[in-house]
Amino acid sequence: MKILVSTLALALAGTAAAATHPFDAKDLVMMDRVGAPVVSPDGKTVAFTVRSTDWDANKGRTSLWTVPVNGGDPRELVGHEPGAGDPHWSANGDSIYFLAGKDGTTQLWRVAASGGAASAVSALPLDINGYQVSPDGKQILLSLDVFNGCDAADIIACTKQKLDARAEDKSTAQIYDRMFVRHWDTWMDGRRSQLFIADLGADGTLGAPRLISDRLDGDIPSKPFGGESEFVFSPDGKAVYFDVRIAGTSEPWSTNFDVYAVPADGSAPPRNLTAGNLAWDANPLPSPDGKTLYYLAMKVPGFEADRFGIMALDLASGHRREINPDWDRSPGAMQLSRDGKTLYATANDNGANALFAIDVRNGKARRLTGAGTVTGFDIGGKRPVIGWQGFKHPTDLYRLGRDGKTTPLTRFNAERLKDIAFGDAEWFDFKGWNDDTVHGFVMKPVGYQQGKKYPVAFIIHGGPQGAMNENFHYRWNPETYAGQGFAVVTINFHGSTGYGQAFTDAISGHWGDRPLEDLQKGWAAALAKYPFLDGNRACALGASYGGFMTYWIAGVWNQPWKCLIDHDGVFDTRMMYYATEELWFEEHENGGTQYEHPANYEKFNPLDHVKDWRVPMLVIHSQHDYRIPLSQGLGAFTALQRRGIPSQLLYFPDENHWVNKPHNSLKWHETVNAWLKRWTAEK
Repeated sequence: MKILVSTLALALAGTAAAATHPFDAKDLVMMDRVGAPVVSPDGKTVAFTVRSTDWDANKGRTSLWTVPVNGGDPRELVGHEPGAGDPHWSANGDSIYFLAGKDGTTQLWRVAASGGAASAVSALPLDINGYQVSPDGKQILLSLDVFNGCDAADIIACTKQKLDARAEDKSTAQIYDRMFVRHWDTWMDGRRSQLFIADLGADGTLGAPRLISDRLDGDIPSKPFGGESEFVFSPDGKAVYFDVRIAGTSEPWSTNFDVYAVPADGSAPPRNLTAGNLAWDANPLPSPDGKTLYYLAMKVPGFEADRFGIMALDLASGHRREINPDWDRSPGAMQLSRDGKTLYATANDNGANALFAIDVRNGKARRLTGAGTVTGFDIGGKRPVIGWQGFKHPTDLYRLGRDGKTTPLTRFNAERLKDIAFGDAEWFDFKGWNDDTVHGFVMKPVGYQQGKKYPVAFIIHGGPQGAMNENFHYRWNPETYAGQGFAVVTINFHGSTGYGQAFTDAISGHWGDRPLEDLQKGWAAALAKYPFLDGNRACALGASYGGFMTYWIAGVWNQPWKCLIDHDGVFDTRMMYYATEELWFEEHENGGTQYEHPANYEKFNPLDHVKDWRVPMLVIHSQHDYRIPLSQGLGAFTALQRRGIPSQLLYFPDENHWVNKPHNSLKWHETVNAWLKRWTAEK
């Protein structure tokens, strides 16, 4: 941990003295965002994307870059036009594929690794969702959204015809006979993401794609946040492995993803390799010799935050084992060392998102990085290349040495950072619910002076199976509050990830008691430990589950707070069950359906405590939030107005559960900061 922090401290040495202004929301939205590293086949070069903000156009624009693994100046290969995302190296490393727009659709492009003009490889009538390059470089595995009711032979053309016909139809009505009706921020249109394989011709262009996923009733990759770690070629290119949840009529309340195998030539239908597990199986990864298939598996059906164990399936015998049953962390997508002896994965761990090396023989995990957040990694060369960020630093790329030291490969925001002052953070712990150790951090305001007291922003994280880790968050960044003169306190209450599965599980069925106890005890511990916190000038704020907790404490723990801020929170737990889309979450957290267990949903219902609300509140909600629909925020604002409590509603007609557009993000921060300052101003 100290190694990474000290390395980055050296990289940023001298910036504090040159700082001219505190970090603010405009700084946040204008930072370049460096994507995950993708190492070339020879291990010498890293490809990556950089998203920069076009303030006038009110959107982000992405370009493609490379940098030598052993150090050197980064080089832009593809600029904002046509833009570039999702880079993959060709098999021989002489070019890089990427996705970009062409004629109104997302297509596959290629550019020489040495530079030059990029050219479109595909000209399909549909968007390409994602892709993989075959080991021999002769084929592309790609995902397209198609109508499964079309014949397999002409499914792409048929899908385009159906879409065109809909566009010409003067009626906009749609009829649904099963859920999902809508998901995250999108109304379903009947298409499914399916896998296709296409040959690369002698001229380098993509041939006609062939369907290989057999029109399965599910999305590959999963929606809304699935990615290319969900489908992969075998080392010899003869098979494809992928995971999918078969929808049927139970998709909104099922987490039963399975891993499938299918011949790459489409000569046989996909075969389910994990039918025996009714929970979540995902992220297949074959060993270099092709004999073993590693994948991640949960054990509890219907639970999205169960611990992922790493499974090893012997493809010849069918024997499988969990290689890491004693490692009480939940890893993300994995990569293998070239010799197949070590698996690499990131996992939340005590306030960090770290990179681990896991021995495939005994499952022993070794942490390779220290504080902060690893945002992406690649093991293509001799040493891992990681994307890393911390409280005071957005993502840059680093080469990880054998001794744990890091060598910076990029410094994309160096010019911006040298003129910015940040607040300092310190982790602390205390005894929370069940006398368990609970962690949190306190961040000092920019310009902190010893002996002075400061107003406090008490941030409650969402999830609830998540955590406030050391990272450079683009929506809930504590440094934006420190830059406004606030101290920040946040608690990783029971339910948070990175502290063991039992700690995460403890919140299920206990949304309003165990985490509340942690928050109350954490607030008291912070006040006792840090005398610069002004407990008489503090506001609590949170989003999603943090928004639920904000509504909840408005009725049951409102004494300490001068104001409250609620973003996309759950106001009525009963209606939340019937209005949200992913019912598996509601049913697991509340022990079943609302109609079978109404008391469970009523136990911690903020709506029932409106009579005790008294604290001024800012309510924020967005039109396209289908996770926690707009009616929840409108209901809370109605309650506040009817009770005569000072309140505001900040409404975004064009955002989802998150606020993504640059100008909307700035307006969000300006409104939040104004509310905080209004109610914590010294009298």
